[in-house]
Amino acid sequence: MEVMDSVTFRDLYIDECQGPSPADCGPHTNCANVPGSYYCTCIVGYKPSSGKAKFTHASENSCHDIDECQGPSPADCGPHANCASVPGSYYCTCVVGYEPSSGKSKFTHASENSCQDINECNKTPDICGPKTMCINTNGSYRCECLAGYVPSNGNTTLCKVPSIISSVQFVAIKETFRNFSLQGKRSSENSNFSSFFNSTFGFLLSTFGDGNATLSLENATLPFNSVLNSTSPWDSGDKWEVGSAVTVLLQSVELAALATALRSPERTKQNMMTESLAIQTRLVTGNCSQHSEVFTLSAHEETMDVRCDTITGTATQAGVGAAAFISYSTLDSIISARRLSEGNLPAGGKLEKSHLNSRVVSGAIGDGRPINLSIPANFTLRHKQAKKEEEEARCIYWKVVAENGSWSEDGCTTVYTNSTHTTCSCDLLSSFAILMAPTAVTESYPLTIITYVGLTLSLLCLFLAILTFRLCRSIRNVSTSLHLQLCLCLFLADLLFLTAVTRPGSQVRPDSPLLLACAVIAGLLHYLFLACFSWMFLEGLHLFLTVRNLQVVNYTSANRFKKRFMYPFGYGFPALVVAISAAVNPGGYGTSTHCWLSLDRGFRWSFMGPVCAIILINITFFVLTLWILRNRLSSLNADVSTLRDHRLVTFKAIAQLFILGCSWILGLLQVGPAAAVMAYLFTIFNSLQGAFIFLVHCLLNRQVTEEYRRWIRGFRTSSTKSQMSDLSMSAVPTTSTKME
Repeated sequence: MEVMDSVTFRDLYIDECQGPSPADCGPHTNCANVPGSYYCTCIVGYKPSSGKAKFTHASENSCHDIDECQGPSPADCGPHANCASVPGSYYCTCVVGYEPSSGKSKFTHASENSCQDINECNKTPDICGPKTMCINTNGSYRCECLAGYVPSNGNTTLCKVPSIISSVQFVAIKETFRNFSLQGKRSSENSNFSSFFNSTFGFLLSTFGDGNATLSLENATLPFNSVLNSTSPWDSGDKWEVGSAVTVLLQSVELAALATALRSPERTKQNMMTESLAIQTRLVTGNCSQHSEVFTLSAHEETMDVRCDTITGTATQAGVGAAAFISYSTLDSIISARRLSEGNLPAGGKLEKSHLNSRVVSGAIGDGRPINLSIPANFTLRHKQAKKEEEEARCIYWKVVAENGSWSEDGCTTVYTNSTHTTCSCDLLSSFAILMAPTAVTESYPLTIITYVGLTLSLLCLFLAILTFRLCRSIRNVSTSLHLQLCLCLFLADLLFLTAVTRPGSQVRPDSPLLLACAVIAGLLHYLFLACFSWMFLEGLHLFLTVRNLQVVNYTSANRFKKRFMYPFGYGFPALVVAISAAVNPGGYGTSTHCWLSLDRGFRWSFMGPVCAIILINITFFVLTLWILRNRLSSLNADVSTLRDHRLVTFKAIAQLFILGCSWILGLLQVGPAAAVMAYLFTIFNSLQGAFIFLVHCLLNRQVTEEYRRWIRGFRTSSTKSQMSDLSMSAVPTTSTKME
């Protein structure tokens, strides 16, 4: 018993973990002593390789580090944080661009800390560099150039003003100078122009010398003022020299103005005025808030209206665009119409009577290159002298061809004019002016008298023809129905032409209701005259089918078929043409001078095209009809009077086609020396169309004249009976007489 107690007592005091020969549990372990024995376990942050939680020697097991960041239950560090595993433990840190809210750089759970965005723009104000703005983003930031500046070599921390030093226009000016210099003879004979070119390029080189320097509009353009004030280069040069010099001057001033606008981003609008020129520039930065936004630039008393997206759309750098508008005080006397004009301006005597009647203005956007605009820009120019009634205001622009320039009308339309101003709509940007020329077609007094007398007579004849076709039952058939519809359309067209305002006048503004009414009148005239030709086409078709079917015993079904479709075609086809024309070019109806189709963009062919097609088709019908009458029916034992009647009807239809159709063709021939003769023929034939129809289809129609005779005899008989009745009544004594 004592021995047993002694052994137990001794065992209780033996500690295998701390004895002279402690147990070998291995690294990263704990040794735990128990009565009579011991065991090993892995410390916190480690796990046994064999999976046994307890062991007695390192040879049985080993402890490996636990990866708390990647384990089956990873540590919850929270958003915008990284988990870092260390031997036996882990810690959390905020990712780049975020900082801990508590200030502790390391933590072990999201509940201890949270990571919030670092505002680098506030923390380091100059982080992006000069001429830039810092924009904070989640976890980072970005740099953008200030409005009016662009990145330098793609680096947004280095921003500069846009440069147009490599402009195609600038290269073209250098080429012009080179070509001028190659003219050795001219250059040696006229030193004034050599001096002009050298000084002009000196001005440009000084302007573009430092691509990043901020320019002053006055400093950039003031040197050109001395060139404009000097008279020696302009007076001593020939047409080629003056044209080249003017081209270089205009393009140089435009480039200098645009460069000034682009290099002064702090000033979105700049103005400058001297005794020789006035300039206004506009810098547009960013996207246009509204696609329909229009900028108006003004210089002197002239204005230019251009859309915002037009300016930014042509910019060399996205979102940055510039526009310049220049008005020259004295340049119109240098480039007069008689000295520098292109072949399509008024020729001969009209050119001698033409003169520039406004300042020369220039409009430029982008980098100064000539550009065609998808949406035209409007220029309003003030007349230097009041416009006379017999004058026509024409919008012209400076057209550059082969380093030389001249006036041209292509691409510009006069949309409004009065005695003091003219508004031009141009689909390109260049230099512009107003040319006063004699009216293209003088509305002479004889033509006016012919028009009114002829239309009045035609209206009367058409009215009688309509009554005849409507009331004369003996001649009612498909042909008279077609004649009736033709007369109705022509009567309404002539009446509208005679009574409507066909000349709105020069005092009417572009947005005036009178111009809208004029466009409606033009559309109605377009429809009614096309309807006349539609019914003429149906007349030719009916005549051809009738002659072709003379051999058929019963062809009433064919007549019913024609009646069923002739009204939809007669009135539907012109409506379709007018609808398509109005949809394609709604501005083609009505101008500031006439309520008819505009001559721009070939819009008159929306009328002349169908007319020419119908004339050609009807001529084909009539030729075939005559051929059938001559060949096929000549061998038949048909009624000779029937053949004679059809021949007569055919010749009448051909004559009608000639008078109604060819008269409009004469309108296309009013050019050249014979323009006046064609104008008289056109007026006479068109104004007497109604009288001719009444003559052919009524007075020369045997059945109609017989009906007229019956009507006249009936009227005379009725009048005689009325007179006899009056006489008999007067012979009867009154009651009072009898009483007496």
